Amino acid sequence: MTETTTSEPLLITQKRPLLAWVLLTCMALVWGSSFIMMKKALGTFTVQQVASGRIFFAFLFFLPLMLAQIRKPHVQQALQRRWPALLASGTLGFLLPAFLFAEAGAHLSSSLSGTLNSLSPLFVLLTGTLLFQQRFRANQVWGIMLGFVGSLILVFFSATGTFTINGYALLVVLATLMYGINTNLIGKYLSHLPALVVTAWTFAFIGPVAGVFLLSTDFISRAVAADALMPLGAVLFLGILASGITSVLFIRVVQLASGVFAASVTYLIPVVAVVWGLFDGETIYPQQYLGLTISLAGIYLVNRQK
Repeated sequence: MTETTTSEPLLITQKRPLLAWVLLTCMALVWGSSFIMMKKALGTFTVQQVASGRIFFAFLFFLPLMLAQIRKPHVQQALQRRWPALLASGTLGFLLPAFLFAEAGAHLSSSLSGTLNSLSPLFVLLTGTLLFQQRFRANQVWGIMLGFVGSLILVFFSATGTFTINGYALLVVLATLMYGINTNLIGKYLSHLPALVVTAWTFAFIGPVAGVFLLSTDFISRAVAADALMPLGAVLFLGILASGITSVLFIRVVQLASGVFAASVTYLIPVVAVVWGLFDGETIYPQQYLGLTISLAGIYLVNRQK
């Protein structure tokens, strides 16, 4: 799921340069691979360490940028006025979902977690309508309904191939709900700030807290163990690459093409997650493909312009 947004007008017919397609592919590969990386990291580290480590390393990645930005008077003024919104965005868009995805990843296949993540655009529209007084079109109503049906199939059928109530799948749904609220929150309260400023400074509020929590555990002793190289690399991947660099790539794609084009990464992330699951020997049931297909059809209707 993407973790930044833009409020600029969108021109659907504008040209999309080759660089935009390359960056979009990179985004899909990184974010789609996040779920298998989370699974590998959880082989050595605890749920709390993976989640807090992801946030802390993303904070370290953005720290030099924040030190450069804080010297600018207009950034200082914006931060003084908007710090509550930045704190809320960091909590809903990064901190809490990181713990929810890590906890779910300890019990679900990476392919299922990645597939459920495709529900994020549906919650963007739903929460925008219910909490932020946004209007929606008739085709978006059908999209929400289809997405809801697809999510029910994914939650109740795809984890084992038979009907079962899977609470861990609901954790991923809760995380995507938070993504939806956060996207609308940014659009309403932080849209006047550059997206890079918003992304960086959300970690300024939650990164130090995550760092204190992480370093209060036995993370370092686990990290220096002989067999911890790959799990540690997975945590770094999640923080620096997935939450840090790829967020910057998302902004660049919006600049090169449009927000609608950048959001199309949502269609690709589950595909990458499922492919990784197959390579890792995970069992992917027909119900999972069915739920994914229905959910993506709903997302298509939600994002269709007419």
